[in-house]
Amino acid sequence: MNINDLKELMLQYTDSLIRLAYCYVKDLQAAEDIVQEVFIKFYHNQNNYEDHGEVKAYLTQMTVNKSKDYLKSWTYRKIQLQNKLFSLAVKRNLDELVRKDEQAIIGEAILNLPIKHREVLTYFYFNEMTIAEVAHILSIPESTVKTRLRRGRELLRNQLTGLEWEVLLNE
Repeated sequence: MNINDLKELMLQYTDSLIRLAYCYVKDLQAAEDIVQEVFIKFYHNQNNYEDHGEVKAYLTQMTVNKSKDYLKSWTYRKIQLQNKLFSLAVKRNLDELVRKDEQAIIGEAILNLPIKHREVLTYFYFNEMTIAEVAHILSIPESTVKTRLRRGRELLRNQLTGLEWEVLLNE
């Protein structure tokens, strides 16, 4: 087999072999590399082929075997581990950015509340004080603190309509 025959085979079967390899490895670049290796191996070992069967079946079997070898390889497992670690880091960063954005929006909405609701919400949520501690600091009864918290949350819900905040939905 000369180089022109190989080029003809590559033109004819490359797309279908890449699709086949992709079905196994779920990575286009890896699938392309596998098919390239298949054609290189076929060219170098063409005397082992000896026209015993259809070329397409032979190349297909080589692609399947190379794909399975790739899935067993350390390279594949290392890439999978790196992707998982990267996706966890990205998710953590996105979660942190979303949390900061939500805090800024809620903080701004709290600043628009009347002072009696604002101070109770600030002490209770941001300073993480109990109802009793808030009542003691403001010198008001605990029932008044509870009422102001409830009304402050209602006012916040009204200000933040259209936005679904986990904090407000769970209250």
